[in-house]
Amino acid sequence: MRLIIRQDYDEASSYVAHYIRERIIQFAPTKNRPFVLGLPTGSTPIGVYRKLIEFYEAGKLSFKHVVTFNMDEYVGLPRNHPESYHTFMCSQLFDHIDIPKENVNLLDGNATDLDAECRRFEATIANLGGIELFFGGIGPDGHIAFNEPASSLTSRTRVKTLAYETIIANARFFDGDISKVPKLALTVGVATVMDAREVCILITGAHKSVALAKCIEEGVNHLWTVSAIQMHPKGLIVCDEDSTLELRVKTVKYFKSIEHVHQSLIGKENLGLQGEVLSEDSKRRRRSHISDEGWSEGAITGEGYIEEGYHSSSPPKRSRLRS
Repeated sequence: MRLIIRQDYDEASSYVAHYIRERIIQFAPTKNRPFVLGLPTGSTPIGVYRKLIEFYEAGKLSFKHVVTFNMDEYVGLPRNHPESYHTFMCSQLFDHIDIPKENVNLLDGNATDLDAECRRFEATIANLGGIELFFGGIGPDGHIAFNEPASSLTSRTRVKTLAYETIIANARFFDGDISKVPKLALTVGVATVMDAREVCILITGAHKSVALAKCIEEGVNHLWTVSAIQMHPKGLIVCDEDSTLELRVKTVKYFKSIEHVHQSLIGKENLGLQGEVLSEDSKRRRRSHISDEGWSEGAITGEGYIEEGYHSSSPPKRSRLRS
């Protein structure tokens, strides 16, 4: 597992957005081989989504061959309700990029048969060969998606009863009235997320520092469902300084030293995007790709991400996703 620490929310969000962009570009998706991306809702990903929109508008990224799967949706909330996650994703991302409507997968919280809807969602993921990168955030209690504390770490997409603390926390989106907050949701399971070939979790703010410490310094625990990332072969957590307040000083120093070794001693030219040491053949292929396609994965340093950019002749035409 990798832990990347940045100064604040904006720097951490920028890192994740650049990371997603470079993963998509390196994957070189096509219509028959799309890049499959898992996405969250809530306040955590907003900064990432804004940056991804900037990349699209600058002609540096296209979502034409990206297929997305969202983590969750409320049960019983109309699709066009201002607080539905369908509305959130359209307003925060999908309406502003060139992703085809048919490439967007959102759970239907108004389906007649909710269990069948969950099975359909899992089957659609499987039919596409699985999720390449699942990006997510967490709650202060360490839950990922709506996998509240004590959720099974082998869980799949299902109907979930929301914890009372979650209902209270979400009341701010419903005029402060907890009676208006949905009590049920559809959510991907912990295993659904962990089955992705790579998982990237963004954690920011002092209010999530206990959850980060539980995830990094303690064992896998169903009371802190994000801790399951410890078992993932390609787990990445990006956080800000405030969220490290509960970590031991030596833990913070250790992960910062690993990044220093990568950047200063091994050299970014010898490393892949996921931190792996490149073989000579891989380095030659990357140099050839950069030369042919006109992009560079840039440098991720302590001062931030130095972007060298992806160049295209013109930005793709905007496609508005509407229900």
